[in-house]
Amino acid sequence: MSTLDVAKKDFLDVRRAKMIWFVTGLYVLIAVLMFYFGQNGIEDPNFYSALLGLTNYGAMIIPLIALVTAYLGIAGERESGSIKYMLSIPNSRRDVVLGKFLTRSAVVVGAILVGFGVGAVLGLLWYTSFDVEMFLGTLALTILFTLTYVSIAIGISAATASRSRAMGGVIGFFFVTNVLALFGLVNTALDWIFNDLLGADLSMDILRFVESVVSPLMAFVNSLDLVFPAEVGQIPPDSPWYLEGEAMIGILLAWLVIPLVLGIWRFERADLG
Repeated sequence: MSTLDVAKKDFLDVRRAKMIWFVTGLYVLIAVLMFYFGQNGIEDPNFYSALLGLTNYGAMIIPLIALVTAYLGIAGERESGSIKYMLSIPNSRRDVVLGKFLTRSAVVVGAILVGFGVGAVLGLLWYTSFDVEMFLGTLALTILFTLTYVSIAIGISAATASRSRAMGGVIGFFFVTNVLALFGLVNTALDWIFNDLLGADLSMDILRFVESVVSPLMAFVNSLDLVFPAEVGQIPPDSPWYLEGEAMIGILLAWLVIPLVLGIWRFERADLG
């Protein structure tokens, strides 16, 4: 068997999970609500506002969808013992990690495509203008953001031997990089550590960059300056190059690759008993 064979088998299992269908339906519902309320009772509704609403709420729910979908991909099978059967077919451990990543990515990206597809239909029906370039750019960045969290969940799953440890890992990661980041506490903590405690005297630009490196969510939010109007951007126009959208995409790509590489490295050295 190969990576694709692992992915095909895993897809048959994961598509039956009720939790995955629930969170997928939730994302589609958000898309409907954003585009409905964006035009309800408004004479000249703004397509950008509806798309921005979908993106903002999506930034909170997408990590949950990705983490819930992927965190048991390997750890669950290690705990049940079925991973030994999968590796006896034979598959390499790298094939298992990459196959699980492909499957879980397909499921979550499928949910994103359905949500954006519904948004596109409603946008064409309810709005006087439809910015195709903005829509497709936002979709591409959202998919990249989604894949980073699938990679993170698979990496954590590959590095842990039980469901409880995998769950603890993804909950901890989500809390630090999403919940705390949304309330600005990550930036505050970085300021205290580097400037107050270590006396590094880092500028706010550098702290914002470090925050983006630490939190894929913040990198995603900052990358949206590439597709949304400049007057509503997160990053001031005179900011240094490392805060520009292209740098944020580089950070997201790093989050996509590094957890997978580390997960494969850890899983290949794990004692499966």
